[in-house]
Amino acid sequence: MRIAQPDIAVEAVLPAVAEFLKAPKALIDGQSVLAASGATYPVYNPATGEVLSHAPACDAADVDQAVKAAAAAFEGPWSKMLPVQRQSLMLKLADLIEANGEELAQLETLNQGKSVMLSRLIEVQSSAEYFRYMAGAATKIEGSTLDVSIAIPPGMRYQAQTRKEPVGVVAAITPWNFPLNMASWKIAPALAAGCTVVLKPAEETPLTSIRLVELCREAGFPDGVVNVVTGMGETAGAALVAHPGVAKITFTGSTETGKLIGVQAMKDMKRVTLELGGKAPMVMFDDMDLDLLGTAAGIGVFFNTGQTCCAATRIYAQKGIYEKALEVIANVSRSLAIGSGLNPMNHINPLVSAKHQAHVKACIARGIDQGATPVINGSAPDKGFFVAPELFTDVRQDMSLMQDEVFGPVVTITPFEDADEAIAKANDTRYGLGASIWTNDLNKVMRYVPRIQAGTVWVNSHNIPDQNMPFGGFKQSGIGREHGSRALENYLETKSVCIAYR
Repeated sequence: MRIAQPDIAVEAVLPAVAEFLKAPKALIDGQSVLAASGATYPVYNPATGEVLSHAPACDAADVDQAVKAAAAAFEGPWSKMLPVQRQSLMLKLADLIEANGEELAQLETLNQGKSVMLSRLIEVQSSAEYFRYMAGAATKIEGSTLDVSIAIPPGMRYQAQTRKEPVGVVAAITPWNFPLNMASWKIAPALAAGCTVVLKPAEETPLTSIRLVELCREAGFPDGVVNVVTGMGETAGAALVAHPGVAKITFTGSTETGKLIGVQAMKDMKRVTLELGGKAPMVMFDDMDLDLLGTAAGIGVFFNTGQTCCAATRIYAQKGIYEKALEVIANVSRSLAIGSGLNPMNHINPLVSAKHQAHVKACIARGIDQGATPVINGSAPDKGFFVAPELFTDVRQDMSLMQDEVFGPVVTITPFEDADEAIAKANDTRYGLGASIWTNDLNKVMRYVPRIQAGTVWVNSHNIPDQNMPFGGFKQSGIGREHGSRALENYLETKSVCIAYR
């Protein structure tokens, strides 16, 4: 069933969703399987705190089978396919994502907790569009011819060229904040490049990843081209990263986990792309369009309940507009309805897990202990993993609220006078994923955008990605870029070919 109107509430889950929840399975070499050990683990509904389903608790044995299946497919039928055939399969998969869109959206909201509107528009529709975008790249991989100056031996001539070749088996490890969309970000360019994939979704949110790989099978991808193993990071995830059959690792998640993966990748000399944490600043100059303050808070701060790596958790407002910005952002924070994501009128939805709920609450408590002033002091439902939005003033740059990733509906606002001071504070974290500048002065845009240390700088907007815009971080926010033509390069090796002739 295609997605319903984005703003329509879910009154009852689809029969297909209820059936899927009974026994989701890993998918290895084209077969839906339980973990070899038979073990499962509970998957929760964040809106209720109750067990939603059980997923296979895969371990090293299952990972080994998945990597071997991916390697066999890479050397076998997948490598023999023409680029246009890979493109055709990816386009068919995009159609299937749309055709099963409402099922996928409901699964995502039940498992992750987010608004079903976001599940429909981003997890489903944006994922289908991403596969179509990358499908086009499958037929546009190209090398180059090179003029060379080799002068030996006398009388010999040379013709040189480069070839772009798929790196091999890709380990794709995805986070829990946008499970289906992040899986698409990894799988689509890997397939377009001619690689095969073993997908390991976050343990909290495996369901739409499983369903996506089932749709790959339905689309006609050869067995083993796309596999999915579910389970804990310390077992399935670690085994996948360390497996000698993996040639490339692509990971989105916390900086701490990314560092561990990066160390293992360097030990094995595997190719690696890491999209990690963020602590995004908004710098609001006093000449900004004040009508955009509500949009800045809604999309920049509280989008997906703040569970976004580019969320604007630090607002710096020039003194001329500070009081107005504080008033508007506080009013927006108080006005956001809190409740289940199945009702799209609820703008603040549950956090993904009890563990993450405890983390966000601890961050709020630590901020208060360090002297920050909470403005909202709102309440949230007792049932489920909810945290009410909070806005802090009286924050210092050295506070944990300003330096550490909260990943929830929590934001600080700080006044500034001098623009250079604001830019220095905006850069004063170990992160550098996203940032934004708000001004109607083009001179300020041109002057300060180059000074912001972030992979993406928005002007008069925030948290708006696009499939054609490279996405990634400076500093400890990661290594490499996703999206656009650069995304394909993550999955390709460059081979030089030198042909001698007389």
